[in-house]
Amino acid sequence: MWRSHPPASRDSASGDCRGVCKAAIAPVGKMALNGCLMRWQELEEEYKGLQEAHRQYKQKLQEVTELQTSCSASIRCQKQKLQELLVHLRRYQTKASAEELDTVKALQQSIKERQAVFFDMDAFLPQKNSLYLSLVLGSINVTLLSRQAKFAYKDEYEKFKLYLTIILIVTSFACSFLVSYRVTDEIFNFLLVWYYCTLTIRESILISNGSRIKGWWVTHHYVSTFLSGVMLTWPDGEMYQIFRSQFLYFSLYQSFVQFLQYYYQSGCLYRLRALGERHNMDLTVEGFQSWMWRGLTFLLPFIFADHFWQLHNAITLFKLARHPLCKEWQVFVLAVTFLVLFLGNILTTLRVVQQKVQRKTESKSKIR
Repeated sequence: MWRSHPPASRDSASGDCRGVCKAAIAPVGKMALNGCLMRWQELEEEYKGLQEAHRQYKQKLQEVTELQTSCSASIRCQKQKLQELLVHLRRYQTKASAEELDTVKALQQSIKERQAVFFDMDAFLPQKNSLYLSLVLGSINVTLLSRQAKFAYKDEYEKFKLYLTIILIVTSFACSFLVSYRVTDEIFNFLLVWYYCTLTIRESILISNGSRIKGWWVTHHYVSTFLSGVMLTWPDGEMYQIFRSQFLYFSLYQSFVQFLQYYYQSGCLYRLRALGERHNMDLTVEGFQSWMWRGLTFLLPFIFADHFWQLHNAITLFKLARHPLCKEWQVFVLAVTFLVLFLGNILTTLRVVQQKVQRKTESKSKIR
């Protein structure tokens, strides 16, 4: 016969449960604590090794700093002595005999090669920042110590130029044909200011790391930054609307030419570096240089068209500046700036072409 058992009391049931929990948790907690203690001991051993490695790192870093200071001082001393030797050689050259003249020229050539070696050495030593970098970044050291880091930064610079050039093509096309608002124009002009400002900073860092960007092609970006800033401040009005379409078409064409230059220059530089004819830190530029003569002369018509469009912009703005309704100072300043860009670009390009034609003629005459 079935009998119902009396229910167990609440206290006895809870007591049994607590006993089971205590029995189950106690070993698990003990195991967890032992595991933590073992893990802590392992971390202690790793920490001791880390402390020793960090101590050695600081010691090596101090040694590297001392070596950098010593090498920089030695290079400066060598450069000064080589310069003094060049001065003496130039003075002696005027009264040297024919046989001695050959020796003098050989010495001068050796000194020139030695100076090129010092240039490569300096690229791996801390350098004093240029005035522009000092104003922007302060006295921070921007010299990258490893060759891999230099190449990586140079490649990042080239990719930055490529991506921003594509964005500028799209933006200028949209402002020219799709939208016609002052806000979009301001965004485009601000993008130009930011782009050229960033280029000048990155190029200054690359120059400190051994890149050979010379002369006008460095100044060109500073002038372009100024021009873009003036365009950004030009208030909307009749004069602005007259010049707006011409400037946007020019920007579209200029960005297209810059894209062509990057695409073909990067391939040409890669080939010349593989042959050992160009420096590993050489960069693409918005212009024409001597190393582009082989294989890139087809770009010259596009480059000359871009230069003369800058002259056309300058002439248009000078005419607008004489307009009776023209009250903005930006018109005349932009006209002068476009004229400066045209003169710098066209004179530099013509000089490169003239030098290459002259060298080619001289080499042919020697062969004959």
